[in-house]
Amino acid sequence: MSDTHLNPQTLNGATSSAPAAVADLPPGELADPQTHFEVGQFYFLEAELLDDGRFADWLEMLAEDLQYWAPIRSNRLRRQQALSIAARGESAFYDETKESLAWRIRRYDSGMAWAEDPPSRTRHLVSNVTVRERSDGLLSARSAFLVYRNRLHTEVDVYAGGRTDVLRRSGIHGYEVVHRTILLEQNVLLMKNISTFF
Repeated sequence: MSDTHLNPQTLNGATSSAPAAVADLPPGELADPQTHFEVGQFYFLEAELLDDGRFADWLEMLAEDLQYWAPIRSNRLRRQQALSIAARGESAFYDETKESLAWRIRRYDSGMAWAEDPPSRTRHLVSNVTVRERSDGLLSARSAFLVYRNRLHTEVDVYAGGRTDVLRRSGIHGYEVVHRTILLEQNVLLMKNISTFF
């Protein structure tokens, strides 16, 4: 995790080896109720691991060819809304691979990430999960989240946003995240730093 101050620049220059088409393929029909249930349980377990600080276990839920991306937003007139979210290669809060996320976690565990020592307490709430089948055998899943973060005595932050995931049926939990796009509902985050996974 990072204690880098927030600014409209990419916080990590990592590039992904996964093809862009994995994320760009349009989703199909809604998945069956059993798949919706399984994906929901997958997300609840993910939230539990993050809130318990079990980041190494959380990494196991992510694919080796992961793309983890949180583009910045800008305020635009209604007719310019297509330009309100940064494109790939432009500014982002996160632009990560599984390897770069693992590096962040190792740094966090090293005691050198001063913004997280003592560590934050978080609570991830996940809702509004919809799952669709894709023609390539993967799943497209959307969810909403609210993340409460508290640190020391007076630091309190609340993040709200949505995630669009591409999931693969694999891994020890039945699924793994191949691609995640995180869209926060603020274009300027008021937090001192960003050191939370979504």
